[in-house]
Amino acid sequence: MKIIVLVKQVPDTWGDRTLDLRTGWLDRVSSDCVIDEINERALEVALSYQDSNDAEVVALTMGPDSAKDMLRKALAMGADSAIHLLDGGLAGADLLRTSEVIAAAATKAGFDLIIAGNESTDGRGGTLPSLIAGRLGVAQATYLDSVVITTDAVSGHRATENGSMTVHAQLPAVVSVTEQSAEPRFPNFKGIMRAKKKPVTVWSLADLGLEATSASAHSVITQTSPRPARVAGTKIVDHGNAGVELAEFLAAGRLI
Repeated sequence: MKIIVLVKQVPDTWGDRTLDLRTGWLDRVSSDCVIDEINERALEVALSYQDSNDAEVVALTMGPDSAKDMLRKALAMGADSAIHLLDGGLAGADLLRTSEVIAAAATKAGFDLIIAGNESTDGRGGTLPSLIAGRLGVAQATYLDSVVITTDAVSGHRATENGSMTVHAQLPAVVSVTEQSAEPRFPNFKGIMRAKKKPVTVWSLADLGLEATSASAHSVITQTSPRPARVAGTKIVDHGNAGVELAEFLAAGRLI
């Protein structure tokens, strides 16, 4: 079985994240960039299956040249190889363009199962796995809290507002996992050393047979402004009428 795991380089969630007010895009230079934690969980699902089954695990990312460092961590965790979609024409690509490119790469590489996180911590679109499944014409099972993989199918539990459901699909398929899924393993020294010898394939748009421009290539940001400075909140001191003041404050904010 060949499993492709989608991984993404994102600004560290423990650091400050800001917008580039000139482009309107997230400023990825001013903070440390790491592999998205939800992608580590997706990778763990694949590696856990590989631990006891015959499977090839490929980490795939679309991003700038610096993303190669993040791919090395995926390889150190246990992925067999990596694919880096690298092309200047992909800067600022929106979800439609991203799904187009990743679907083309998955088709070129071949796959039985694609595993992704439910949403990235920078964009939080939450629709990329479904878009990819739609372009590939395969089944999808998204937002899974747990995943069970067999030789010809995948299943898992999905939480809903009214409870939970068990979903399943025949392979090939695309699934996405939530933060309730597998806890990711840490790379050990042997894994880090092996990662240096594992292959990383770099593909451009031309390699995928795609045009450098596309009608769905980019989102258009018309205006940006810095976040306003935080102001002090309303402070209520009890002089015997604090209850009334609190009720009036909540009523003014239409909270009661």
